[in-house]
Amino acid sequence: MNSTDSLVIAGTAYSSRLLVGTGKYRDFDQTRAAIEASGAQIVTVAIRRTNLGQNPDEPNLLDYLPPSRYCLLPNTAGCYSAEDAVRTLRLARELLDGHDLVKLEVLGDPHTLFPNMPETLKAARTLVADGFKVMVYCTDDPIQSRMLEDIGCVAIMPLASLIGSGMGILNPWNLKLIIEQARVPVLVDAGVGTASDAAIAMELGCDGVLMNTAIAAAQDPVRMAGAMKHAVQAGRDAFLAGRMPRKHYSAAPSSPVEGMISPATRTGS
Repeated sequence: MNSTDSLVIAGTAYSSRLLVGTGKYRDFDQTRAAIEASGAQIVTVAIRRTNLGQNPDEPNLLDYLPPSRYCLLPNTAGCYSAEDAVRTLRLARELLDGHDLVKLEVLGDPHTLFPNMPETLKAARTLVADGFKVMVYCTDDPIQSRMLEDIGCVAIMPLASLIGSGMGILNPWNLKLIIEQARVPVLVDAGVGTASDAAIAMELGCDGVLMNTAIAAAQDPVRMAGAMKHAVQAGRDAFLAGRMPRKHYSAAPSSPVEGMISPATRTGS
């Protein structure tokens, strides 16, 4: 990736466009190894499920992923109301010494983990007014994405498909609509299953990709983390390069044909 092609979120530049979660790994050692292999700089942390010091008798994730090396992104995984989400992120701000970049997600039900958008919009308004820099998980609805941006969210994070499904991008057209209208970064969040999914998201013009299960649930999480790193880089480079036009009506030779000797002009013809 071009060193000058940075992902800028809330005024801070990041060289990696891959964001990764910290859940579902075998242990914190595997978590650290996979995240190192991914090259990610922004790492999401589920405050309701991960010990950041609130449980002194348990292993502390910060001992494995120090804030001096990574930008920790507290998220509200497991929250089903605006009130719970706001309370969780206020706790995170206390635990992380005033850290204000957060990921908001308010879920609709435990079966699909689909976003509850009315509650998401409500929580976003409260958090932005409270001084948080909000990156927000949402449906792939261009209208509601615009509403979240108008509220003041610093990044829009539409799902590619359901969290943990590995189904990849089910509606690239909606993602394109969101990307074309957005003035803040758009990052695919949820549904990526393998490296090609990440590359496609970046080729569509997404500014980044966030994933957890696709890496943590792989047979070899550390190797998959490296694959995701390269896929995001390749997809971004392909987007910047600009693909060739699609031509459904005729074939076109890849080598020039001008000046070729035709059979009719050969000696003896």
